This record gives sequence, structure tokens and C-alpha cells, in this order.
Amino acid sequence: MTLLFVLFRLMPGDPLSGLIGAGFQLTPEVRQALMSRFGLDQPLHMQYLLYLRNLLTGYLGWSLYYQVPVLNIIQSRIWNTLILALSSFVFAYSLALVGGIILAQRQGTKIEALGIVLSAVSRGAPMFWTGMIAISIFSFSLNWLPSHGMHTPGYLAKDIVEQYFSLDFLRHLVLPTVVSGFYFLGLPLLVFKDSLLETLGEDYIELARAKGLSERAVFYKHATRNAIMPMLTTGMTLIGLALEGILYVEVVFSWPGMGREIVLAVWNRDYPLIQGMFFLIAVSIMGMNLLSDMIYGMIDPRITYG
Repeated sequence: MTLLFVLFRLMPGDPLSGLIGAGFQLTPEVRQALMSRFGLDQPLHMQYLLYLRNLLTGYLGWSLYYQVPVLNIIQSRIWNTLILALSSFVFAYSLALVGGIILAQRQGTKIEALGIVLSAVSRGAPMFWTGMIAISIFSFSLNWLPSHGMHTPGYLAKDIVEQYFSLDFLRHLVLPTVVSGFYFLGLPLLVFKDSLLETLGEDYIELARAKGLSERAVFYKHATRNAIMPMLTTGMTLIGLALEGILYVEVVFSWPGMGREIVLAVWNRDYPLIQGMFFLIAVSIMGMNLLSDMIYGMIDPRITYG
């Protein structure tokens, strides 16, 4: 957080320029009054101490551009981002489970080689690039799915259920989910495949075969269930990283979430809003890492915490 505090203030431009873009006409007197109100006229070390004090009290600051508390903006955007991140996570892990089983069963074949190549491509292809290709094909050429936004322009939801569970919303959710899910697919796919192959070589698997269990029962009942455990750590971490990685998808698809709001905040030099959102992302990643370690210890009796 210290590094982010310094980096944002090294950005060129006036932090009050966002107010001018919002239609404010700032005279020198008004500019000085605003600088004083937000503490921007104080030395950098005093701004830093004020920033730390606000964090300790749970206050993320006041948005320079929107003129509302930062927490209010986060609350209005975070649900859109969480829904997109969760749908991407479910899409990626569902394909990873199926694909990992297929690749493990066909070890040493061209299918395994193709799966490894596709996994590398999914992680190497930038999300904004695959997003633009998906829009070009499925929105502009085929006209199957909408290209931007969370709803059709002019659509008014009567309540929160209609807002997030209507057919219009689901159509807008498909492309961003597939694009971001494709990016997150490579890591869990390879982790599950390698874990499954390693599990198949364990002594208890050989013992199960020696007892006369069918290969299908050995593979699905014993090997697959135990090979899934390493994916929990990857999965919890991936959920935290998804909040950061979704930024590119939200910008490409004009999805009204935290990622798109971060880009707008950088453009408007809204320091408190940027710091608040990055703080939330950092806490989410660390929290998911901690949660994954706790869950892993609960489901695997071999792991104990002193």
C-alpha cells in the first residue's frame, strides 16, 4: 500500500483535473479550497500518515471525481465483478476437471500434446486480445451475442433478481465469461492432470488394483477424488487473482465492475478511489490464500498446523 501510495502520486497531471472533466469550473480560490479539503496541499509525508490513519479506521477516503465515499462506489461495482469472476471460475474449473481426466487417460498421445499447447496458449494470449477476437466473431460477424455492457441499452430491471437473472443479463455474461475463463483454464488443467498422474502411481492405487477393483473404480473413486485436493489451493488463489485479471475483460466489454472503474479512476487521477480498490484486491488475494491453506488442512489429515 505504501508503494501504491507513492506510485500514484508520481503520475503526471493534476489530481483535480477529473473535476474539470466532470463539468466543474475551478477558479484559483476554489482549487486551493479543494486542495485543502482533500489534504492535497499538505506535504507528502503528512498525506501518507493521514492515509494510514484512515485505513486503520476502515475509511477508504472520498472520491475526488464522484464526490462520494470510496466505499459507496466499491459497493455499487463489486457485485458485478464478483458475478463475472465467479462465472469465469466455474467455467474454467469445469473444463479443467473434464480436460484433466481426458489428458491423463491419454498420456503420451497427440491429444495430451494438444491439450498442453492449448493450456499454454490460454495463459499466453492476452485477455484483451482474445476479447476483441470474440467480439469480432460472435458479435459483429455472427451477431449471436452482445458486444458490451451488462444489459441492452434502455433495459430497466425491476429488482435485483431481474437484474442478475434475466435472459438479457445472461446473454451479456456469456462472452466475458468465456474469454476470462479461457485465460484461467490453463493452470488448473495442468495442475489437475499432473496431480492425477502422480496419484495413479501411489501405493494405495496399486493396492486397490491388487484387490480386484475395476480400472474405472480405481480411476474415478480413488485417484480422481484425491487428485482434486491440490486444485483447492489453486482455486482459492485463482478467485483472488480473478478480481485483478477481470480488469481487462471489463474494459473490453464495458462491463460496469471494479476493473473498469479502476481504469476510469486512473484516467481521472482519483487517488482515493484507486487506492481503495487496489487495497480491496490485495486483501482478497491474501484472504483467499489463507482460506485455501485452512481448507486444505481440513480435508487432508496428513497436514497439521502447529
